[in-house]
Amino acid sequence: MMGVFPLWKPKGMTSFSAVKEVGKRFNTKKAGHTGTLDPDVEGVLPVCLGKATKIVEYLTADHKTYKGEVTLGFSTTTEDAGGEVVDKSHVDRTITENEINSVFKQLTGALEQTPPMYSAVKVKGKKLYEYAREGKTVDRPSRQVTIYDLDLLSAPRVNNNGTVSFQFRAKCSKGTYIRTLSVQIGEKLGYPSHMSHLVREASGPFVGEDCVTLDELDHASAEGRANDLLIPVERALERFSSITISGEIENKVLQGAILPVPEQTFSMDESIFAIYNQEGRVLALYKKDEKRNGMMKPEKMIRTIHD
Repeated sequence: MMGVFPLWKPKGMTSFSAVKEVGKRFNTKKAGHTGTLDPDVEGVLPVCLGKATKIVEYLTADHKTYKGEVTLGFSTTTEDAGGEVVDKSHVDRTITENEINSVFKQLTGALEQTPPMYSAVKVKGKKLYEYAREGKTVDRPSRQVTIYDLDLLSAPRVNNNGTVSFQFRAKCSKGTYIRTLSVQIGEKLGYPSHMSHLVREASGPFVGEDCVTLDELDHASAEGRANDLLIPVERALERFSSITISGEIENKVLQGAILPVPEQTFSMDESIFAIYNQEGRVLALYKKDEKRNGMMKPEKMIRTIHD
């Protein structure tokens, strides 16, 4: 088995449980997701199955797109609507779209974030949320992420409790916490805030329209067409530049050989590129060999001589 199942993860389920449920339905323990979604968040969660688990790290590193909502007026321990309130401040003025758009411009590009205590980041071998559940706060390293696009989707609305909410869409790099981004937006507007809603709309090349729910998977399984729902690894790796090799070189690639870089690729700036055979199947990810000029070496074997 080799393929990516484009799951629409339901709200209320952990990513770990979602992967386990998908693996169970495809009768494999070799399954891995490509970027954790919080239990209260629904959306695109590509699950790599079988030998496709070899590409999990590359799909995890891909950009993500989210549709979220910020609520101004109070912040929480978890930075989302499910946490305990830690700070409140009445929104005593009109928040304009122009003001929000100005803040969005400030937050677009490279951005430093400190992971929230309720997150799966490990500090000294222990996940932050484990410390948080013990009532402990520990120092955690900040990280640099990238916000590629940040757009306002709705005019600010005043809620019955006096808070103010508005929707946005963010395209961002791996490791971005939208909960933390929501808090940063509030800070720049001058109010405590939290993320009140979130949906992941896209993960790398996979979008919501590609996705299948667990119920739909069950229905397909009952009809014997579950495998038809798998997306080939070739599509999952389409963002990488490609080299198509001849049949006589194919066996060498399948054995992980160090090979000359084909002439047409010498101008390529990409550090990693995908090797395809004449039938259009991806065999491996290769990279230029920094020690041997004009040569390339395996970065990740997708298929081998034994497949």
